[in-house]
Amino acid sequence: MLLPQARGALSAALLDLLRRDPDPDRTAPAPVWPVSADSSADEALSLWVLQELHYRGFDDVDDRWEWDPTTIALRGRLERALEGRLRERYAVADVPRSDDLVDDVQTMIEQHDGPSLAKHVQQHASREQTETLLRQRTVYHLKEADPTTWVVPRLGAGPKAALLEVQFDEYGNGDPGRLHHALFERGLVASGLSATYGDYVDEALPEVLEQNTTLSMFGLQRRLRGAALGHLAAFEATSSIPSRQLAQGLRRLGFPEEMTAYYDEHVEADAVHEQVALRDVCLVLAKDEPDQAELVRFGAWACLDLECRTAEAVLGLWAAA
Repeated sequence: MLLPQARGALSAALLDLLRRDPDPDRTAPAPVWPVSADSSADEALSLWVLQELHYRGFDDVDDRWEWDPTTIALRGRLERALEGRLRERYAVADVPRSDDLVDDVQTMIEQHDGPSLAKHVQQHASREQTETLLRQRTVYHLKEADPTTWVVPRLGAGPKAALLEVQFDEYGNGDPGRLHHALFERGLVASGLSATYGDYVDEALPEVLEQNTTLSMFGLQRRLRGAALGHLAAFEATSSIPSRQLAQGLRRLGFPEEMTAYYDEHVEADAVHEQVALRDVCLVLAKDEPDQAELVRFGAWACLDLECRTAEAVLGLWAAA
């Protein structure tokens, strides 16, 4: 994957820096990072690029940039800003807080009433609109489950074992061809779309990038491990029914079976993952580490909040077309 196109002054400066060789002796002055007029898109892309250094990196970037103090400092600044925006919205949200963490997360999910992209695809979307959605989803689905895997070594035995049960399934139970991101790749190719990692980042909406950077932030920061697992629980709990709707919509529009098979896989799998993630991972974590319970709620809320914002952005994109 090559570096994407800049979306403002900050990402332009960052991409220019990453195309150079790192300065291990710190002889060059620290960069003065500009502020873009369109800070949301510019910062979202910049943070995505910085976090991607911890995944597969870029063909035109020296791998030493991953842990260079300059890139780590900017990543930290952007993640603090992102977490601050999330916490500001969380502070005024109607979040249930009782002695029953499972019930609190389930109540949040039941009360969530944001727009449904899956239902729109099931009933109304055109083939072109649906292809647009699939391209947006490549940003996550081509590395599906990877952000949550960062959390595994940060857990005690109980939640770690349960999380690995979910992750092993996500990674195909040992069969490379059954990895969920491999299933998505096959569906893309059969649908006439690119399955190359990173090919559609330049058209990813800022809301899509922020969904992904939030998940990576939760996974990459040990102190946010509870939020990463709360996000996982809410994601799995809200995936089964939408996956069925998406599969039905894809069949309505004549997409190949390879594409519908990806969503068919998630109808049953995510219904199982929901209970494991919520009861065997999050609940056990909160019992072992009570200070993580509120972070579980925060992560679950963030998953729902960001999905709502992404759905509104995608529907707005379709309406404007």
